[in-house]
Amino acid sequence: MPAEPSISAACRRERFYDTIADTFDEVMNPYDISRRLSVVFEELLGSVNWPGTLVLDAGCGTGRFSAEAARRGARVVSVDIGPRLLRVARGRCGTHAVCADIARLAVPDDTFDVVISSECIEHTPDPAQAVAELLRVCKPGGLVAVTCPNAFWHWSCVVADRLGLRPYEGLENWPGWFELRRWVCGAGGRPLVHRGIHLFPFVVRRLQPLLRKLDGWGERFGWAYVNQAILAVKTAT
Repeated sequence: MPAEPSISAACRRERFYDTIADTFDEVMNPYDISRRLSVVFEELLGSVNWPGTLVLDAGCGTGRFSAEAARRGARVVSVDIGPRLLRVARGRCGTHAVCADIARLAVPDDTFDVVISSECIEHTPDPAQAVAELLRVCKPGGLVAVTCPNAFWHWSCVVADRLGLRPYEGLENWPGWFELRRWVCGAGGRPLVHRGIHLFPFVVRRLQPLLRKLDGWGERFGWAYVNQAILAVKTAT
């Protein structure tokens, strides 16, 4: 009996973002989302020939990354644990939407050409398992692109939460820089790029041009950045 309330609370936190689906785009920082879109599609996946490519957007949220992949001609499957978020995503881009946990996908091994997951794995109970699942469903030779916060900066999240500065109440299991790389390698991925995004928090608009310039050092000093992005190729099985 004592364990049930904690399980219920954990479930509520895991599904928190679905409760704000209708206002999620309004509370997201526009600089952050535009920068992550640029990093994923221009820097990490810039060489992909998109037309006809089968893409998984794992933890699609309101569908920003699904929409961009579809715009480029990819066949996109958008997955999220939140049915309300999926409705918003479908309205944005009309991709094939599936309500599922990204750490437990009912998908055969070696299915997708490209797997994208942006700012999702940290909101799962077991981010390492989520990474392993993303690599499992990717074809050998396919690409997996993941962005997530960096545990080096987790203290800022704790402070912001206590001051009431963040409108989020979801799980916050931020991976460390070397931890994420180890998970990718352990699941059969070979990192091609691992870089940092945002050397410091991006909330002050006038400092965002400086942030963009400092991203140029993201590969060399990524361990110290607020967010991290990794691109891996799945090795042959």
